[in-house]
Amino acid sequence: MSNVLPFVIALPLLGAAVLLIGGRRTDSWGPYLATLLPIASFVCALVLFVHTLGQPDDARSQSVHLWTWFEAGKLNVGADLLYDQLSSLFLLLITGVGSLIHVYSLGYMAHDERKRRFFGYLNLFVAAMLTLVLAANYLVLFLGWEGVGLASYLLIGFWQHKPSAAAAAKKAFVMNRVGDMGLSLAIALCFTTFGSTSFDVVNAGAQHAGETTMTWLGLLLLLGACGKSAQVPLQAWLLDAMEGPTPVSALIHAATMVTAGVYLMVRSHAILDAAPVARTAVVVVATVTLLWGAIIGTAKDDIKKVLAGSTMSQIGYMMLAAGLGPAGYAFAIFHLLTHGFFKANMFLGAGSVMHAMDDDVDMRHYGALRRAMPVTFLTFAMGYLAIIGFPGFSGFWSKDKIIDAAWHEHWWIGALALFGAGITAFYMTRLMLMTFFTEKRWRDGVHPHESPSIMTGPLVVLAALSVLGGVMLLGSWIQDYLAPIVGEPPEESSGAPAWLISLLAVLVVACGVALAWFLVGRRPVPDTAPTDVRWPVAVARQDLYGDEINDTFVILPGRKLTGALLEIDKYGVDGLMTGGPVAVGAFAGIFRKAQNGFVRSYALSVLGGAVVVVLALMVVNWQ
Repeated sequence: MSNVLPFVIALPLLGAAVLLIGGRRTDSWGPYLATLLPIASFVCALVLFVHTLGQPDDARSQSVHLWTWFEAGKLNVGADLLYDQLSSLFLLLITGVGSLIHVYSLGYMAHDERKRRFFGYLNLFVAAMLTLVLAANYLVLFLGWEGVGLASYLLIGFWQHKPSAAAAAKKAFVMNRVGDMGLSLAIALCFTTFGSTSFDVVNAGAQHAGETTMTWLGLLLLLGACGKSAQVPLQAWLLDAMEGPTPVSALIHAATMVTAGVYLMVRSHAILDAAPVARTAVVVVATVTLLWGAIIGTAKDDIKKVLAGSTMSQIGYMMLAAGLGPAGYAFAIFHLLTHGFFKANMFLGAGSVMHAMDDDVDMRHYGALRRAMPVTFLTFAMGYLAIIGFPGFSGFWSKDKIIDAAWHEHWWIGALALFGAGITAFYMTRLMLMTFFTEKRWRDGVHPHESPSIMTGPLVVLAALSVLGGVMLLGSWIQDYLAPIVGEPPEESSGAPAWLISLLAVLVVACGVALAWFLVGRRPVPDTAPTDVRWPVAVARQDLYGDEINDTFVILPGRKLTGALLEIDKYGVDGLMTGGPVAVGAFAGIFRKAQNGFVRSYALSVLGGAVVVVLALMVVNWQ
């Protein structure tokens, strides 16, 4: 079955090549080909998963050597793929949700003149993400990592005629390059420490390496993860990325890109286990981010930006679980999977609402859409109940497990994670009320209607997964399935029982829902955002001044440093190189004056020289 593995990547990559190289000749049939190929990849991934499911744990991991990528001294890097329990789950998520997004895009982008190119970029995105999660070493992972960055740049700025879209794409690309520097330095440190970039070699050697080295390695990997997964302080690009078409937002926020950082941290679990300081840094960054994104979501009126803030927050929960070590690795992946279902569902549902409202994203112009769009409303509601952690829905099982693990690790981290769940319930209920309930605030000429079945079909499938995703926890299946990769979870320590934490989480969520109903549901919603707001709302509207913080502490100092270095280069480095010739030229100019070609000047020079000689002789004789 290992022969099937390369085709999982090759199929969408082939689609990207055909559509982008074939040009306008593929306009009519290219989008359909681009949709069929990820579906074929999903079938391959499903066949692999089912084939290995009944095998022993050690037989589920398969490595495929395609060719030797390059050799440089002692560094030998193969184009090697690794299929194991961790990558198998990611394959199903990426190809499954990615295929549904492709199908949805057939309807959403039906009237776009450049839809063929759009589908080519989607295929490229999927192929790059598959390369990332199937890599058997950090360098092949980095290839997919950079491919995801390129594809995101192309898709976020797809409507490049809009200056805001072009600026958002550039911002995402540049901020991700900052994180990529951390990952590239981590790969270099892996080679100097272990002599290899292979996961197997690094994981085996991590427990014998020095703690200081592992700490630096863990921090560099965290920097890389912060860029791709939009964690503080590299989070500012995520909300601007909403300038891309809505299917792109769903793909970035649910199945690809932002999940890459979580995958990197869990895949590097041996490094984190050997570096307690790095793990603590992961926990701190994740806790700050899950609150940061949640607070931003409370004040946004743009439906896509509310969901973007929620993505930042939910990825924070996953990173928090990864920072908890063996107690949280499996739950990080569990929440990543359930989040992929309900977040793709809600982003595509938001696209359906925008489709009905003439591409208006302002929730203050919505209201009472549940009757006009019953399918979109019901499917979106399933995602809403999942993300707030309503009992029985997928998010309830995955997020509560992270909160419980955090509470047992450090009670104050668990308390902050619990507080974040309450904020999530507040802003998601606010979104539901402003969009589907309250009074209608539709603009003149807008007549909401349900989206075509090619768009609502994927919503129904994702809604079902949002409800049923929790079955992966039955009998601790996901923990047992991932144990050969991330290790056995520790025995539960004494403290608050899990049922009490879950009950507390439900109560906190209920408080968040009630507060949203009290502030939004009971009173008319103004169709323009009030300006006389309290300072917490004003700060949240400005994304907690994330851009201003970056400008103050990174951009401006960077510009000043660059200017100083340019001055040093101009007058220091260049001065050393050009100073000698300039000095010679200056002296030559002085001496050149003595060779003017006039006899009287030469005679005067001879006379002057003779006088100097006579004076010198007189002085010598006098002494």
